[in-house]
Amino acid sequence: MNSSNKALFPLIGSLLIVIGLLLGISLSGEKKSHSTLEGQYEKKLTDIIEVLDKEYVDTIDKKALFEKTITDLLHGLDPHSNYIAAEDLVAMSENIQGKFGGVGIRFTIYDDTLSVVNVIDRSPAYRVGIQKFDQIINVDGEAIANVGLSNEHVRELLKGEEGTPVRVTILRNGEQIQKEIIRGAVPIESISASYMLTNEIGYIRLSQFSMQSANEFYAAAIGLQSQGMKKLVFDLRYNGGGVLGSAVSILDAILEAGTPIVSTKGKNSPERVIYSENAPFLGDVDIAVLINSSSASASEIVAGALQDNDRGTIIGRRSFGKGLVQQDIQLKDGSNLRLTVSRYYTPTGRSIQKPYNENYEDYMMDELNRYENGELYHLDSTLLVDSLKYTTPKGKIVYGGGGIMPDIFVPLDTTGSSVYYRRLQYANVFNEFSYHYVRKNKLNQYPNVQAFDREFRITNKILNDFKSYASNKHSITFNEKEYLASLDRIKTSIKAEIARQKWLEMGAFYIFNQTDKEVNVAIEALQ
Repeated sequence: MNSSNKALFPLIGSLLIVIGLLLGISLSGEKKSHSTLEGQYEKKLTDIIEVLDKEYVDTIDKKALFEKTITDLLHGLDPHSNYIAAEDLVAMSENIQGKFGGVGIRFTIYDDTLSVVNVIDRSPAYRVGIQKFDQIINVDGEAIANVGLSNEHVRELLKGEEGTPVRVTILRNGEQIQKEIIRGAVPIESISASYMLTNEIGYIRLSQFSMQSANEFYAAAIGLQSQGMKKLVFDLRYNGGGVLGSAVSILDAILEAGTPIVSTKGKNSPERVIYSENAPFLGDVDIAVLINSSSASASEIVAGALQDNDRGTIIGRRSFGKGLVQQDIQLKDGSNLRLTVSRYYTPTGRSIQKPYNENYEDYMMDELNRYENGELYHLDSTLLVDSLKYTTPKGKIVYGGGGIMPDIFVPLDTTGSSVYYRRLQYANVFNEFSYHYVRKNKLNQYPNVQAFDREFRITNKILNDFKSYASNKHSITFNEKEYLASLDRIKTSIKAEIARQKWLEMGAFYIFNQTDKEVNVAIEALQ
């Protein structure tokens, strides 16, 4: 975007006249008369942008200015009301629906070539015989190897409406093979991992709340019960929320019928209390929920409902603090107004929305502030304000005012971290090296990740190859002191990423969780 446009944003953002244009259609869809005050505001904004377009010293992007003005206006009201351009709605809708139109592969760009990491069972790509480790070098006549390929461009090429064809050329064992794939519905799975931590304790990690999440959760929980699960670690770390209905449905499997889950209330929205409705099939399963500062919205509704009803133990660090409910209002040009219409409250009556001083950047950078002020390492008692104190039915004290405070605080684990290790992470070295390793070694001797974990060892040869790869491919200079300080973490990361190449996210979490402090605290709390 032109730098002059950025300089103009504060000026345009202060023009509250855009409210008339924004709400030029009422919630009932009726257009307001241009003779009204709102109509005058609309014309004034248009006039100002036209003057800027004709007279300003540099070229401006009128569309960008206008849309940034809307966004700034909404963020002056609250941090979660938002304007979504029509072209951005598709991706957001895909996450909500839990599916998209595509071919059904997971990929990585290795040596500037699109490489297939996994083919989803029964997907369009699976049906035409695309295989793991195939390299796609041409899509619909466009050569894509060794051209500076990006993940975004790959998605643009392969995603599309269901039923439409895409022609690809793949390279397999030196041979070029032509394939035509008819795009279909590809699921976006929200359950990243589901397996037994111990003989009695199951583990489910949910990455987001889509419309499919409750069904995925039910299937995972039932599967774990068939393996003997009596207790559950429910991992909602880094889960930014999503569909409220899915959160409610998941809680319906845990809480007794008639138990309050959440209430909502706004100026134009009468108070509504949502209760669990069915006999819970997990009613006798003890639960620990993992949260951190990136757990937000629907994740906080789940954690808050379980905490307030004395139904689960919340473990980790204070959650994000989003206690506002949005409603989507589609505008005539296909864009979307995501407007805050109410607040939600946990069963004890807590509002967990964190304070907002109308500075959107400060609000979104709150996690950095928590890191700098030490909150991620020590429980911040200044957040436990008497006026925000609430009591659960069994007498436990809980607090509102800014996120869900865990029952058991676990400080951020930085053991074995170093500048060298972080550079390896940011450069994606662990993932790339592991893809190369598995492509060469296959690892077919391991029937499952459990056998792999028991028998596979990170040897000195693997470590030396890894260091050479980081140096030769990414120019990351070896630092022996930092390498030795991070060695255990480096070994774990290599092993986890190799497991991810073979068994996807479940494989990675199976390895990582063994040394994960929050997971281990949860196991102790449940035993």
